[in-house]
Amino acid sequence: MGVKVVVGAQWGDEGKGKIVDILSHEADVVVRYGGGANAGHTLVIGGKKTVIRLVPSGVMHPHTTCVLGPGMVIDPEVLLAELETLSGLGALPQRERVLVSERAHVVLPHHVRLDEVREAGAGAIGTTKRGIGPAYEDKVARTGVRMCDLASPERLREQLQRSLARWKPTFDALGIAAPDPEELARRCEAVGAKLAPMIVDTSEVLDEALRSGKRIVLEGAQGTMLDIDHGTYPHVTSSTVLAGGAASGGGIAPNRITDVVGITKAYATRVGGGPFPTELLDELGDRIRTAGGEFGSVTGRPRRCGWLDIPVLRQAVRMNGVTELAITKLDVLRGIHPLRIAVAYEVDGRRVVTPPALGLERAVPVFEEHPGWDADLRGARTLADLPATVRRFVDRVAELSGARIGMISVGPDRDETIRP
Repeated sequence: MGVKVVVGAQWGDEGKGKIVDILSHEADVVVRYGGGANAGHTLVIGGKKTVIRLVPSGVMHPHTTCVLGPGMVIDPEVLLAELETLSGLGALPQRERVLVSERAHVVLPHHVRLDEVREAGAGAIGTTKRGIGPAYEDKVARTGVRMCDLASPERLREQLQRSLARWKPTFDALGIAAPDPEELARRCEAVGAKLAPMIVDTSEVLDEALRSGKRIVLEGAQGTMLDIDHGTYPHVTSSTVLAGGAASGGGIAPNRITDVVGITKAYATRVGGGPFPTELLDELGDRIRTAGGEFGSVTGRPRRCGWLDIPVLRQAVRMNGVTELAITKLDVLRGIHPLRIAVAYEVDGRRVVTPPALGLERAVPVFEEHPGWDADLRGARTLADLPATVRRFVDRVAELSGARIGMISVGPDRDETIRP
């Protein structure tokens, strides 16, 4: 296996949790390299659903070590609650299986409050209100609190003061009461004491794992079109989500990466605001949403649904260097006739095959149609089990995207997967 990076090839919510769970069976270490509790990964194992936000999806395999990397922003109270939930499920018999980077930044209570108030105003962009953006703002402003600070009372108070001082004008402008510094420090120290055994230099751990010949999966959050640099700005997340960000966000040298797995649904979804050229604002969109269970695992918000967007997928393949594409939720398209795939856009009278930095909200998709199918795909385990119409659809996605299909999900359960 070497080192595999798993990235979302659309606007997030592509089913990365299931794919990472499958790949984790073959891995020794699974690393989250960015984002925070805004990324909910849903796993269905033996018909039982589990939603995790911070701990890597590989936690459901007892042999894996799970690492929360330095590129993440971590709400320590959410992490503790998640660890308790996982312990109750029997998935976390030993806390030493979860390691937290000492360099990861902390999501503080006032980050969450700022996010909530901002999203209630006119400038809302559709965040999950989990404090992710404000935490990354503190990080870039050099006023953030890191996980290593939680165990150092003097350093912790110094950094908390810096953060609160930077946000004071914003608190005043938004009418938010500033937290009491001493109470906030005690709260941070309490969670820090509980997490202290897990907080280490994870980069050193990963280097040792590689020297020992262990297999590593780097798990991303969100999707390519939400990348801070290359996504549909400003309707993006606050971090780098591409495969290139896996190296720094995971704490691993880029030349160690051997494969990049891109995840795409057989259709497209996104949450929050921002352009979405293939969106279906009709009964068919509602049908796909219901059949696919397209509701946010963190927020419960209904996802916007649309046809598969090849310009988006092709760009994701190119920018991430995707070596293998995984198609999820193929079974959801059952009974839809015909199926459509967007192969290009018309933007201001010009035909374009790449999502433009400006004008995507005016893009009119250019579609090609494909015959649908009525067969139930959930029992398929090989390509030969798929009807000819399904195989032609999959082959066309591979041809248009320029990526080899390495995995096809035909149902939510771990076992409902084809690996050609």
